[in-house]
Amino acid sequence: MDLQLSGKAIVVTGASRGIGLAIVRAFAEQGATVVAGARTTTAELAAIDGVHPVNVDLATAEGAATLIETADSLLGGRLDVLVNNVGGVHPRLGGFASVTDEEWQQTLNINFLSAVRVTRAALPKMLGNGGSVVTICSVNATLPDPLVIDYSASKAALLNFSKALSKEVGPHGIRVNTISPGPVETDLWLGAGGVAETVGGANNLTPEQVAKGAVSGSATGRFTRPHEIADLTLLLASGLVGNVTGTDVLIDGGLTTSL
Repeated sequence: MDLQLSGKAIVVTGASRGIGLAIVRAFAEQGATVVAGARTTTAELAAIDGVHPVNVDLATAEGAATLIETADSLLGGRLDVLVNNVGGVHPRLGGFASVTDEEWQQTLNINFLSAVRVTRAALPKMLGNGGSVVTICSVNATLPDPLVIDYSASKAALLNFSKALSKEVGPHGIRVNTISPGPVETDLWLGAGGVAETVGGANNLTPEQVAKGAVSGSATGRFTRPHEIADLTLLLASGLVGNVTGTDVLIDGGLTTSL
């Protein structure tokens, strides 16, 4: 199937590893030109043909502006697709009362405001030509979890923001959609210092036991793979689903049971 992405100009945030790296690789394989924003350029990212890594801190307003300004130059003033992927999570083992104002601000900044800033800078590049914004959200936007109470709140804000924005920019030919994964096979979950290891250490469980429990309530009983999210991102970015906007697509193996 031709996704009509060859030659398209793409910006991806949080691009150096995990989901972001898989998304960058998938767009590049389709023949798109990708500007990949991340704090550092990993060897895996640098090895992908047709990709322009840009090292920026997207937790800052300056980082968001720099990324889009640099992309504007590298892409010749054109932007067809923006993928907001940057984010992070820290399990709050001490409960709600242990989360400080500074930690709330950090979580909201990286998971919510980074996408707001990058999108605000990118939209003028799409106006007049149309385009697609795909934002990686989370099942925790609608499945609040006290273990990640600040993360859940930040993703709920991101989901609400994306839906509202889709109504404003839809008449201008710009589509805005979100993808909400459940647990994903990345270092964020399964790597050293990841969620499974952190939660396991606090509860006398192995990381493997925590990981198994995380997907025990899903229909498939497994983690989502990064390339599966990347493939879904390509579809939402493509013109093949040109009347899909304001939609949140779950990819959680059936973990979410509500309609």
